[in-house]
Amino acid sequence: MQRKTPDEAKQANIAMMGKPLGEQYSLLWQEVMALHASWHEYVELFGTNLERVEVLNRAAPSFFGTLQNELWDGILLGIARLTDSSSSGRKSNLSVENLPALIDDPKIKAAVESLVAKARERSSFCRDWRNRRIAHRDLTLALDRIASPLEGASRIKVSEALAALAEILNAVQVRYEGGITHYDPVPGSEGALTLLHILDEGLEARERRLERFQKGSASEDDYRRLRRSF
Repeated sequence: MQRKTPDEAKQANIAMMGKPLGEQYSLLWQEVMALHASWHEYVELFGTNLERVEVLNRAAPSFFGTLQNELWDGILLGIARLTDSSSSGRKSNLSVENLPALIDDPKIKAAVESLVAKARERSSFCRDWRNRRIAHRDLTLALDRIASPLEGASRIKVSEALAALAEILNAVQVRYEGGITHYDPVPGSEGALTLLHILDEGLEARERRLERFQKGSASEDDYRRLRRSF
């Protein structure tokens, strides 16, 4: 079955849900799907087993350390944004908090309100990290003076927060479309796991090349690769 473009999906959702709900549901669906995809790559690289982390550390520890921190912060920031209040001052926000007010069916409205409350509770640590370490740098916390510590964060808590966001959207989707979305990405051939295989093969090739240099049996190709610059 051919996949719909984001705009085609939005138009279909508007036709089923009406414009206000269909528009915001579509935008939230895209955001939550992207967060799940980023989290999947993070876990593939840094949260599956020590063997994978060792490959990354052998290849480029500084780069992958930076990537790990940036992915982590970006995912927490994304969760915080989607569970923010509906407005900040005079500005409206794209947030799951908007959805209940856009739903006419009282039963579904109440169910979504309950799921939104659960998502906000499960993601409170993301907003704390966003407010005091990612988007802003709390001076007292930075100076390590007496301050409330950041709320505990873990891979389990991130997974629970993402699952709570998916529950909200699926409650809306099943009411209007009759189905749900499985937000966990299907493993592909262009993601983190592919990178790990290439790195592992490259590290083994580099070790064999170094052995040939040490034994004095290096080939012209070995020297060419030694001189290669990108």
